[in-house]
This record gives sequence, C-alpha cells and structure tokens, in this order.
Amino acid sequence: VPQKYSYMYMRLTCLLLGSSLLGSSLACTTIIVGKKASADGSVMCTHSNDGEGFQDPRLVHIPAADHPQGAMRPVFFAPESYPRYVGTARGNIPAYAPTGNHTAMQPIGHIPEVSHTYSYYEETYGAMNEHQLGIGESTCSGVFGTKPLGQGGKAMMSVDTLSQLAMERTMRSRDAVQLMGSLAEKYGFYGAGSFEGTAESLLVTDPNEGWIFHILPDDTGTSAVWAAQRVPDDHIGVVANAFMIREVNFSDPNYMGSASVHAIAQTKGWWKPSDGLLDFTKVYSDGEYAHKFYSGRRVWGVYNLLAPAQQFSPDYAEWRASKPFPATAPPTTKVSVADVAAAMRSYYEGTQFDQTVGLAAGPWGTPDHVAGGSAGGKVKGNWERTIGLYRTSDSYIAQSSPSMSQTGGVLWWGPHAAPYTVYVPFLP
Repeated sequence: VPQKYSYMYMRLTCLLLGSSLLGSSLACTTIIVGKKASADGSVMCTHSNDGEGFQDPRLVHIPAADHPQGAMRPVFFAPESYPRYVGTARGNIPAYAPTGNHTAMQPIGHIPEVSHTYSYYEETYGAMNEHQLGIGESTCSGVFGTKPLGQGGKAMMSVDTLSQLAMERTMRSRDAVQLMGSLAEKYGFYGAGSFEGTAESLLVTDPNEGWIFHILPDDTGTSAVWAAQRVPDDHIGVVANAFMIREVNFSDPNYMGSASVHAIAQTKGWWKPSDGLLDFTKVYSDGEYAHKFYSGRRVWGVYNLLAPAQQFSPDYAEWRASKPFPATAPPTTKVSVADVAAAMRSYYEGTQFDQTVGLAAGPWGTPDHVAGGSAGGKVKGNWERTIGLYRTSDSYIAQSSPSMSQTGGVLWWGPHAAPYTVYVPFLP
C-alpha cells in the first residue's frame, strides 16, 4: 500500500475487523484475460463487490454432494444483504446455519436436482468450483425489468442462483453459459433492481477459454434474453456496469444466445434482418447509469493500463450509439495476476483523471470520495468513477490453468476495498 494511504489503510482495516463484512454488488468492475494474453498461460476473470456496505460478501465453501433420484433443488430469493442465505436446504454449511434471530429461508421455487453437484467457493455469487470454473459479476442496465416469484413477478432465476447452479453442475465455461441461459429462459430471470440493475453480466472462465455473458428479463417477465461472446485467447476484456457485446452472429461458434434476442427486437421494431447483424448493446442496454463516463472511464482505465498500445480515447459520445470500446482487445504485453490486481486498485494514477493528487485528493490526500449531496443542485458534475473504490466489500481474481490440475486453480480473494487489501490464495 502506498505510504500516503497508510493511515487510511490502517483505519479501514480496523473498521473491517470490527464489522460484519457487509457489502454490495451493484457497481462491479470485471476483467477477463485469455490464456494467450496471460503471462503464464492461465485464464483469469475478476469480480469486485462494490457497494455501500449493505450486503453480504462472506467467502463460503460449498461442499460437493450426491442427491437421490427425483430430488428437487430449492431456489431462494437472493436478498444479497447479510445474511444472504439461512438454512440447511443447500447442505449443512456452518456459515449458513440459523443463529440468533435468523430463521431458515423458504424457497420461492424448485427445479429438478442432478445426481452430483460440485464443490465451490461463493461470496455473493458463485466464484470458483473444483473444476476451475470461474465467474465474475457486473450488474448492468437493461430495457426490460421484472420482479421475482413471491414479490409480484413470475421469474425464479436471479444472477446469484444462476452462478451457483453453474458452479454446481458444469466444468466448462461454455457449458456454464448454455446452462444459465437455458434455465433463465425456462424459469424466468429477474435483476437486482430497477433501471440500474434489471440486467446482468457474467465473465465465465475455465482452464482453456473465457466467455462474456449478458442477460436481462424478456418483455413478458417470464423468460430471458441473453447473449454470450467468446473471448479470443490472445485478448482481454472489461465489463463495468454496462453491456459490451455488440454485433452477434449465432451461426458463429464464438457466439451463443437466445432466440428471443432477434425475435423481440424484430417485434418491437428495434431491428430487422435487412439491418445486418444485431447490436446487442445498442438494442438491449439502457446505457450507463449514474452519469456519463460511469462505465466507460473504467473500461478505458483497464485498457489504458493493460492495452495502452490500442490508444483508446477516454472521451466519447452516448454509450450505446457511439461504440467507444470493443468488448475485447489484445493487451500490449502479457498480463500477470499482479497486473490484474493493479488494474483493480487503479485510481487512474499518472493520467489526466488521477484522483490521488490535486483537488480530487482533497486536503487529506485521499482519492476516496464518499457520496453526498450537491448543495441543493448547485454543484454540477461528478467525481471520476474509479476502478479502485473505498466501498468495495471484497474482490477476487479467479485463475484457471491446465497446469493447475492438482490444485484446482486459485481464487485470489481480498476482503474490503482492492486498494487496501492483500489477495489471499484459496484452492477450490
């Protein structure tokens, strides 16, 4: 930790140790690295649980299990706030045992269980399983939204549940994407909130490849619209609370998606076959939330650190129409775990957006900006939305590689904010 942040680090560490590790997932930055883009041939994806301290980021190990024929798997509403789950229906897991005034949660539905489920680590979402399947999550805006079963809606699947099911049932990233998409279509998908959370993105990796997966409810609230793009082996990618997948071609094996992608767009008059390939982000994203540059600056920030030779501009027009950044790009040099961690800690040091110096750093020399009022609307504009963020409750790097078959990959997990943490290796 830089010396000028030492006091802040000590203060936040004390707060962390005295807290109950609550976090949020509503504004996450995620990075994906292909095997030929990494320094050691591994595939990586990241997740940062960025919020205001309301939610539950505990890292919990879910054991493998065998299930009798005809068993049904309970599906629970995903509050994400602490405790995110209480009960024994998912196994006898001490972290989820009812304690104090917490009582066992009741499922909102059931789906057929499989005969064997794999072990994995989860925080708010499934993070990495015993077969090195990794997942990183970033909430996005979408043009459709709905409510879950039991709360006025008909959808059963949240991104939390989909990530858990992928961890339990699949070994390969492409199989995980297909499973999550098909379950969401069959049982319905709901997002975390209104405009700023009706849709989701997951980065899904295994020892050989990685995928970017986007999903939102369909226009009936009973199914889902989803698309996925394979990350080229020599590329990296970034998702920062806004869809990134552009033109989709489902006849190309590097893309997958639901039939609803084209059917709904055509019915709504948003696209027709004569237009050529459908731009998924232009059609189904509702753009950046909070303010312009909220997502794009972070995408630029990662590319500026890991792919500076691309010389992407930090300025652009409206997110959906202007296509400011590609979903993936080749890095300038091979990327290591340390490089990815540095990107997750970035306050744009050394750029024109540096939050560690000048007015942005304030009288105490800190780049951390606590959300507050705007003097009755008299103060215009916003601070830069940095990648490193004081309100991150936890973050991780899921690293998968064929050379790690004996250890099952590595989940580099760090409690609290990325700039002030140490990433600790966990072996699934």
